Amino acid sequence: MSELAGPVDGLWSWCVAGLVTAASVRAALAGVLQRPVTTLDAPTDGAVLCDVWYVGGDFPTLIECFCAPGDIGEATTASALAVRLGADVLLPDDTLNPTRYVRAEPDGTLTPVHVDEVETDDGTERRNARPCTGADPACGAAPGCDSSRFVPRPSPGRPAAA
Repeated sequence: MSELAGPVDGLWSWCVAGLVTAASVRAALAGVLQRPVTTLDAPTDGAVLCDVWYVGGDFPTLIECFCAPGDIGEATTASALAVRLGADVLLPDDTLNPTRYVRAEPDGTLTPVHVDEVETDDGTERRNARPCTGADPACGAAPGCDSSRFVPRPSPGRPAAA
């Protein structure tokens, strides 16, 4: 691994609202990271390897990044990618709640959400993203959403559950 590439952290798995071409994803990610991003079958020293494929649902573009850099945060990168793509990007949050994600929005905002998931032969389809308010029944799944650094956002007139 080249010294220029910086520390390597591992794997990022995201999904994007709408169909985005693999070339657009890789170009946007290369711009965000300021390093090469290539396909799995064309690895280059110091490059992030990026696989893109499609399923159904509200977030049909699936992205997996291998050899992800360890010197920039995943949420920061996903937020910048959402801005460049002009589309919402879902990334796993820091709880083990299986329905909870962080939504990076096209304005760069990071919002905790819950989504409904359906397993298919092509991969997991995600639908019905809704804000994590602390009152959603999905918030009750252990471990609780209040253990996240992305705290639930109460809906107007209703406080978040503790």
